[in-house]
Amino acid sequence: MNPADLYDRDVRVWAETQVRLLKQGRIRELDVEHLVAELEDMGKSHLRELESRFIVLIAHLLKWQFQLETLAAQWRDFEGKSWRKTIIEQRVQLAFLLDQVPSLKPALQAAMAAAYPAARQLTIKETNLAPKLFPPTCPYAVDQLLDEDFYPETEGRS
Repeated sequence: MNPADLYDRDVRVWAETQVRLLKQGRIRELDVEHLVAELEDMGKSHLRELESRFIVLIAHLLKWQFQLETLAAQWRDFEGKSWRKTIIEQRVQLAFLLDQVPSLKPALQAAMAAAYPAARQLTIKETNLAPKLFPPTCPYAVDQLLDEDFYPETEGRS
């Protein structure tokens, strides 16, 4: 079967075939066009994951900062536990990603800046709070986002 046809039919089988051909040194039989595309996409997928994790993390930190006090006043037992769990999970996953792909570290600032508008919009939609309440740029530094002990001061607290 033509490698390009196999790629279109079942990319996993295509990838296994490409690995086998590489291991056997059968370089001329490789589907170079699709190999290049897959390798380029692999790098992009790591960046997309970084941005996606920043969106979720920042959105939850914004909710923590701007909505926790309001909800705690409405519901006496509300402590934001599910938000804290999500914040912890995103930080663990970010640390794992950066450990696996250290070359992403120079892209952290740009990824955070790219993620913030989506995080802000998500938070506005989920909280129904006024958009003007949220800063136009990310109020947190990258180091704060990655710091497992960092939680922003909530509105109404000193």
